[in-house]
Amino acid sequence: MQFDPLATTRRHFLGTGMGVSLGAIASHLLSGQNAAAQAPAGGQNGLHFPARAKRVIFLTQSGGPSQIELYDHKPQLHQWAGITLPDSIRQGQRLTSMTASQKQLVMPPKSKFQRWGQSGATVSEWLPHIGGVADELCFIKSMYTEYINHAPAMTFLTTGHQLPGRASIGSWVSYGIGSDNRNLPDFVVLLSKMQRPSDQPLYSYYWGSGFLPSRYQGVKFRNAREPVLYLQNPAGISRDIRRSMLDGLEKINRLRHAEAHDPEILTRIQQYELTYHMQASVPELTDLADETAETFALYGPDSRRPGSYAANCILARRMIERGVRFVQLFHPDWDHHKKMSTWCTARCRDTDQPTAALIRDLKRRGLLDDTLVIWGGEFGRGVVGQGNWQSAEAGRDHHPRCFTMWLAGGGVKAGHTHGSTDDFSYNTADDPVHVHDLQATILRLLGIDHRRLTYRFQGLDMRLTGVEEHAPVTQIIA
Repeated sequence: MQFDPLATTRRHFLGTGMGVSLGAIASHLLSGQNAAAQAPAGGQNGLHFPARAKRVIFLTQSGGPSQIELYDHKPQLHQWAGITLPDSIRQGQRLTSMTASQKQLVMPPKSKFQRWGQSGATVSEWLPHIGGVADELCFIKSMYTEYINHAPAMTFLTTGHQLPGRASIGSWVSYGIGSDNRNLPDFVVLLSKMQRPSDQPLYSYYWGSGFLPSRYQGVKFRNAREPVLYLQNPAGISRDIRRSMLDGLEKINRLRHAEAHDPEILTRIQQYELTYHMQASVPELTDLADETAETFALYGPDSRRPGSYAANCILARRMIERGVRFVQLFHPDWDHHKKMSTWCTARCRDTDQPTAALIRDLKRRGLLDDTLVIWGGEFGRGVVGQGNWQSAEAGRDHHPRCFTMWLAGGGVKAGHTHGSTDDFSYNTADDPVHVHDLQATILRLLGIDHRRLTYRFQGLDMRLTGVEEHAPVTQIIA
């Protein structure tokens, strides 16, 4: 029998002795079968565990939101304002070059806090709308990572490794369980169109497929008249002509695949077919004209501006309604090395009402129970003031040792807070959660065992969560 590397890869992924050809799966896709045929073997509905979530919306706040101003209430910092951070707290932790040479003086929070809902969660006055849905949220206040600079930390959050070239979490989910909709991609990415120029790059490898076949990479929808480039037929080419062209190309590609066994050939077949269906589905998806005035009011005044975070939240909801498996929004400029009181509040104004509206909207439509919503960035901010801590110009430097993220819906405990930090919000105090633990939890909620979701590459069994021992945070699963 001729060696088929695709069957080997799929067999290893499934964790069984039975090879499953991607070519066969592609044929099923093209004949109208559900893409969920790619699911891992075992368990209910072909998954390793009963799935609590069917889909994910990842609200990625790029730049490192300050947990000290937003979620991790430390009122005692006011009485320690201006003192040197004790060595017993700092413990020799690494600093960036931006603050390593200055005095390490404590800066108290610039915002006030209050308790919200029956859960009594502490949320900043800068996020009143998110505070209003606190009883739907599950806060993790003890997140930590090893990386202190943006690109390595964001790469690690999105792909499980600090260096570019690995598969992103959305690609892993696409590879593992596919989509319920043949007319849209499994994994879609939306970038906020900022009202002022953003100085924080968002690299395409954050949503890339890495060593996985390229069909699993995130599809970025542009903030433009054409959300996806080259989707429309050229002048003079009808839909019937396009269909005939694709059928001919498929025959040629299958002949070539039978000789070369190159997985990218199958990707090409699938992507041509997907593009054909997207020609009809994307214009309908991105046209918000059928949204009610009440919906726009719910998401806030910026929701009618194409490309805004608010408009992208509405698009995310429309996508998961249509079966898209993984939607990732990126909102940049949380990197507040100065002007914490004005720049951080601006980002809160961008995101607070739309984020809360998305939670409310999903719940009223019956979608929140099986949609996992995630909010957070690559790391947090340090307790030391960057610059003169007493000045309105002061900000905070990067801080990887503790930060806050939250999840909602999709099988997590609502109105729950997991983990805590020390009195300076500098170190985790209880129940630390590594980024790999969070990734394992996301997969677990989708019904996947993170240890068994692997792909053979360069002689190694690659996986999202690396080779160290990590585990889902079962304490936050309802």
